[in-house]
Amino acid sequence: MITLLIGAGMSLLITIVGMKYFINYLVKKSYGQFVRDDGPQEHHTKRGTPTMGGALIVLSVVFSYFATHLLMVLVRGGGFHPTASGMLLLFLMAGMGFVGFVDDFKKISNQRSLGLSPMGKIILQAAIGIVFAFLALQFPNERGLTPASFFISFQRDIPVLNLAFGGTLLGTILFIIWSNLIVTAASNGVNLTDGLDGLAGGAAIMVFSAYLLIGIWQSSQACGGARAIEAACYQTRDPMDLAAIAAMLCGSLVGFLWWNASPAKIFMGDTGSLALGGAVAGFAILTRTELMLPIIAGLFVLITLSVILQVGYFKISGGKRIFKMAPLQHHFELLGWAEVTVVVRFWILAGLFVAVGLGIFYFDWVVKL
Repeated sequence: MITLLIGAGMSLLITIVGMKYFINYLVKKSYGQFVRDDGPQEHHTKRGTPTMGGALIVLSVVFSYFATHLLMVLVRGGGFHPTASGMLLLFLMAGMGFVGFVDDFKKISNQRSLGLSPMGKIILQAAIGIVFAFLALQFPNERGLTPASFFISFQRDIPVLNLAFGGTLLGTILFIIWSNLIVTAASNGVNLTDGLDGLAGGAAIMVFSAYLLIGIWQSSQACGGARAIEAACYQTRDPMDLAAIAAMLCGSLVGFLWWNASPAKIFMGDTGSLALGGAVAGFAILTRTELMLPIIAGLFVLITLSVILQVGYFKISGGKRIFKMAPLQHHFELLGWAEVTVVVRFWILAGLFVAVGLGIFYFDWVVKL
């Protein structure tokens, strides 16, 4: 448990202190945000605000992860042992952050609000997702558990939903497709949620808090553990290490929100939103709670659905719209809600989704007793 506290505190300190200097650097380089011309008029005052704050979020978590492990070696002795699950999660987060960084940098270089083409972004996301998915099925521990499994999961693996029903090769291909679907959906979902000061960051803190609690509970109730109840135990690899990364993400995002609260001094950019979305997907896959993702991250799903519905209805109706503007948060802005009101109310929705998800997760354990 001390690892979680140290990691979260370290990430918080890095972002809350380091972000000031990072903002000054971005201002000096004129790395400012470009705003959509068709967006709410109030957003034009944000033009030029430094962006790519997500880079420091990612760096703080990666640094804190390795620094905390090294610190534990010095305190407790023994070897330096980052886990396979932890390393894979960091790879997915940093890889998606790199895609976002390329997108942000193109926007800045081209002096326009459009970066990578949709196809270019999908190709890069897919490449990283394929590597992650393939490696997640490797590295069995002493109990034979790999970071991910061939089973589709809800609160835990569902035995009847086995992607390897036709053999390991077919199972690997199907898992790569399934994993990439989750990664692409989650990373783009967080990306669409970003856009109002503090909205994506605050919602992400709640989602990662859920995975923090899930990781702690799975660790305490791991099959074969002294405190585990066999009928309700969890077959997951490295749950406490995943919980530590979730704590680091929460700490880093709290520090980021200090500077991102309205009026924002810096935006996370696609660098941050894609990285956070990749982390959300990674947690769902590695904690084996994949089908719970739409519940725990329900706000991101709701906002993504608003875009899908808007675009689909626009095409089939010949130009009509369901919402005044998509994503959903901008619809309420155009209805006259203040930006802070939208953010706080959407945070409440995010918290309710997380509460329902955790309730379902815990109820599954209770009924198996």
